[in-house]
Amino acid sequence: MRKQDLVMQVIRGAREYSAGTILFHQTVGKLLGINVTDMKCLDFITLKGSATPSELANHTGLSTGATTAMIDRLESAKLIERHPHPGDRRGTIVALSSQAMRKLPTLFESLANAMQTLVAGYSERDLKVLQDFFSKVAVLWKKEREKFKSNKRKPRRGQVRHTASFVD
Repeated sequence: MRKQDLVMQVIRGAREYSAGTILFHQTVGKLLGINVTDMKCLDFITLKGSATPSELANHTGLSTGATTAMIDRLESAKLIERHPHPGDRRGTIVALSSQAMRKLPTLFESLANAMQTLVAGYSERDLKVLQDFFSKVAVLWKKEREKFKSNKRKPRRGQVRHTASFVD
C-alpha cells in the first residue's frame, strides 16, 4: 500500500474515532439528561479534578452566559457542585458531585475495559507511536481552534472552506 493511501486511512480513522467519541458521549448524555457539550465539560472536570467557570468557557468556547447555564444544568442534574475558590473569595470552583463519581464510572466501565484490552494488544513500540500521534493531534486541534478564535475574517453564511481530504 502506498504511503499516501495509508495517510488517508489514518486521517479517516481519526475522523471516525472523533465521530464515535461524540456519538458515545451523546448517548451517555441522554441517559443523564444532558447534552454532549455538558458531557465534554464533565470529561474536562474529570481530567482536571475541578475547574473554574472561566476554564470551562475557554475549553468549550461558550460565552460566559452559556457557561453559567451549562453549570446550572449540570448542578440541577446533581452531577457537579460549586465550591468557593480557595485562592479567590469571589471565585467558584466546579467539581464532580459524589453522585457523579458513583454514576459515571459505571457508564464508562465497559468502554474503559474494551479500550484497555484493545490498547494492551499493541507492542510497546506501537504504543509510543500512538501516544506521540495523540499528543500531537491534541496540540493540532488546539491550534486549529485558536485560528478560528483569532481570525476576524470568517466565511460568510453559506460559504464553507475545506480541503477535499476532509469531505466525504
